[in-house]
Amino acid sequence: MTVGKIRLIIITGMSGAGKTVAVQSFEDLGYYCVDNLPPTLIPKFLELMKESANTLSKAALVIDLRSREFFDKLYEVLDYINEEDWIEEHIIFLDAKDETLVRRFKETRRSHPLAKSGLPLSGIKRERELLDELRGRAQKIIDTSNIKPKQLRELIHANYSDDKRSVFSVHFVSFGFKHGIPLDADLVFDVRFLPNPYYIEKMRSMTGLDEEVANYVFSWPNTQKFNEKLLDLFRFIIPQYKNEGKSQTVIAIGCTGGQHRSVALSEYFAKELSDEYDTYVTHRDLNKREVQ
Repeated sequence: MTVGKIRLIIITGMSGAGKTVAVQSFEDLGYYCVDNLPPTLIPKFLELMKESANTLSKAALVIDLRSREFFDKLYEVLDYINEEDWIEEHIIFLDAKDETLVRRFKETRRSHPLAKSGLPLSGIKRERELLDELRGRAQKIIDTSNIKPKQLRELIHANYSDDKRSVFSVHFVSFGFKHGIPLDADLVFDVRFLPNPYYIEKMRSMTGLDEEVANYVFSWPNTQKFNEKLLDLFRFIIPQYKNEGKSQTVIAIGCTGGQHRSVALSEYFAKELSDEYDTYVTHRDLNKREVQ
């Protein structure tokens, strides 16, 4: 954080996408957190922070459609914040696929705030329309469709902790193309051209975390050459992201189902770069097995 500036994190996004977990994570990091602060009160809140900058220098605010009666004022307030040089603002937009959000509302037996007496999906679609501009203003978009609350906390700690070891990190995400490309990836690589352990019967039920599968994937000359070239690319391009002020680079590696090749390679690259950066690995589709 720039010396003398107030750090303001605005947490927003789709209802059910994880804003509660996010704000709790910032509270763990020592941020003063306010849930559902009406946008019209944000300027006054910031002035109070400025007056007590020695004791209150960073805050996280949750802004969502529970404050929809004030929502028209939000963009006016954001423009005000952008013009103030003593505020360091960062907007996080939490998103998830429609089917994931519907499932979460059903599991918690909650109604969507925009569909109190209707179907959750209708409220979700309306909410997407209302939040479209705000999503475009966000500095970071996090898709929580396939990550657990613990993983979301880890992402936030990796990106926003004052611990200098966590100022910049590299996060590898293995995935299966049949399940879609990760929304928050900065770089996406397709490794479906490599020999597939799925077609070896004894390896079909294994994953890229198993040594036998990893050894099979890495035994091929094409894999070895690919790894060599990709590591060279990573060592060139990752510092460029860091120099641009990004706190994290998300590298997605995909195979067909997200079980074997992408898992083994994500583990490999994370290990190879761990001496240079804080590296993290998420195997998004590891548990999405087909019924045989």
